[in-house]
Amino acid sequence: MQISTEAAQWYKSELELGKDAYLRFFVRYGFGGHIPGFSLGVKKDTPMDIFASANLEGITFFIENKDAWYFENNDLHVSYNSEMQEPQFEYKEK
Repeated sequence: MQISTEAAQWYKSELELGKDAYLRFFVRYGFGGHIPGFSLGVKKDTPMDIFASANLEGITFFIENKDAWYFENNDLHVSYNSEMQEPQFEYKEK
């Protein structure tokens, strides 16, 4: 998992995250993901069983093992899209 500094700063500001915050990426039903019928959700949460994580701007971004299937053979890359003024997700083959 890779998070750009700009994306981390956006999450920190938009979600009013303090120091030592945890932000979870989780699989949900929806559109726009890389597997039809599923997409990523984001929420403040406490880690239980971490599959992957990254630490930036005082925030631990993580994915739980129960959602690992969604990322099989792919790394999640989160960048900031300045035109849309929001994070952008890419799934890059390992």
